[in-house]
Amino acid sequence: MDRFRDRREAGRMLGARLAEDPPPEPVVLGLPRGGVPVAAEVAAALAARLDVLVVRKLGVPWHEEVAMGAVGEEGARVLNPAVLEAAGVSDADLERVERRERAEVEQRAGRFREGRTISDLRGRTAILVDDGIATGATVRAACAIARARGAASVVVAVPVADPDAARWLVESGDADDVVVLQVPEDFMAVGMHYLDFRQVGDGEAVELLRRSP
Repeated sequence: MDRFRDRREAGRMLGARLAEDPPPEPVVLGLPRGGVPVAAEVAAALAARLDVLVVRKLGVPWHEEVAMGAVGEEGARVLNPAVLEAAGVSDADLERVERRERAEVEQRAGRFREGRTISDLRGRTAILVDDGIATGATVRAACAIARARGAASVVVAVPVADPDAARWLVESGDADDVVVLQVPEDFMAVGMHYLDFRQVGDGEAVELLRRSP
């Protein structure tokens, strides 16, 4: 299994791939926190603006690693009906989790931007970058947010993705284009495809955003 050294290396490789046929008027949006170091390298390769697009997974209350959906800025919300039904999640449980995660979205958006104006996506290509895709719920919410903010085109770009999630993302039409460097058939977890997958702190993400022109 080929593994990336770290998120920065993965971002440089992803940026090089996108630079082969750069999209028009790009704005690179990292999904905090792990997607920001990757997005910083992509933005540098494309000489594009770097911003964040804050999205939070809605985890099943008694098994939070399992995504029953996601929420993000601009009131975006994506649910996974199959997971909700299989897990027997009640409306009250869903509402409680969603309320908590929406509060976290607002708090994080303010912390990462430090008062900077949210990027205007109207008529632009929104390039949504994360360090990988497992279920696709979070990136689906990110696509919905970008479209709600007027993006002319939405591109999802990640170093690695679960093959079913990548295929479904393309077939669903949530994104206009999907760029993935590795789609391993034996995919188990995003972190397994990095030698260094240490957690990205808020401070590191904020500093990367500060440095971006």
